[in-house]
Amino acid sequence: MASPILHIDLDAVCANWRRLDALSGAGTRTGAVVKADGYGLGAGRVARALAGAGARQFFVATCAEGAALRRLLGEGPEISVFSGHMAGDGGQIRDAGLVPMLNSVEQLTRHLETLPGHAFGIQLDSGMNRLGMEPGEWQAVGALALQARPRLLMSHLACADEPDHPMNRQQLQAFRAMTDGTGVARSLAATGGILLGPEFHFDLTRPGIGLHGCAPFDAGQKPVTLSLPMVQVREVATDETVGYSATFRAAAPARIATLAAGYADGLPRSLSGQATLWAGDIPCPLVGRVSMDLITVDVTHLAEVPEHLDILGPHQSADDLAAVAGTIGYEILTSLGARHDRRYHGGGA
Repeated sequence: MASPILHIDLDAVCANWRRLDALSGAGTRTGAVVKADGYGLGAGRVARALAGAGARQFFVATCAEGAALRRLLGEGPEISVFSGHMAGDGGQIRDAGLVPMLNSVEQLTRHLETLPGHAFGIQLDSGMNRLGMEPGEWQAVGALALQARPRLLMSHLACADEPDHPMNRQQLQAFRAMTDGTGVARSLAATGGILLGPEFHFDLTRPGIGLHGCAPFDAGQKPVTLSLPMVQVREVATDETVGYSATFRAAAPARIATLAAGYADGLPRSLSGQATLWAGDIPCPLVGRVSMDLITVDVTHLAEVPEHLDILGPHQSADDLAAVAGTIGYEILTSLGARHDRRYHGGGA
């Protein structure tokens, strides 16, 4: 059975990086977050294209992601690890030249004892209560940590996608209180923080989801098209049902296409009977249940049935599909299945 085809426009990803980079002043560097395999699009290919566009600092979630990215990206660019220095990670951090963002006194102690002199950064909790040293911890160990010369002090905004949320200003003030006067490079803003303005930019920004044109960077280009292959088309008579649990019943004679993709390929079951696919510019409704490997689509109105229908593309972004599924664009992108035939365009592909 043919695989879904995932077209990834690396030029669009790079254009989004450049636009986000341009929003910051000359004194602010722009990194790139490529965790979760580059938000589902392939960390190595995305990172290499971004390096060609000028990115020199990359962020991943775990040490294993960082080591894999180093093998794909090669020497040179800095790779920072949000989860810090976990027990047992020392070898990978050393061998891959990673920069762990230390999140606790325990991690700071582990790093200084096991990898003395190795580069590190520190993540501070400015109010999100997820990762990072709290103000009291930082006050207790800050002087020791600064003597060891961290590369970066960072924190993360909880509500940056809501520009008027009071948490943004509260976290900015808390971050400044912990870091002003340290003389160390600072980073607070991911995509949403970049859009909040220069006060939030500091020395380094960390765009992630914005590289793929998803909210809150709605002005970004959309780099992804997902085309689903046709397996067969059948005639369905009036009052016949389609799919598991017989949730769709034909009100009139219909042509129903079965496509090779399902929830194993990242299409949530909540799209059942709700989503729209596209034959060029013509919308086609998904009918019946999303199953593991297959979906069914009403193509009665098409003069000719194409070999593929698009579920992501110029008429429907990851955010659009997420709204139908009751989730967010992040989840749609990072759930894209391993069975997809990934085809890269531009960006040195």
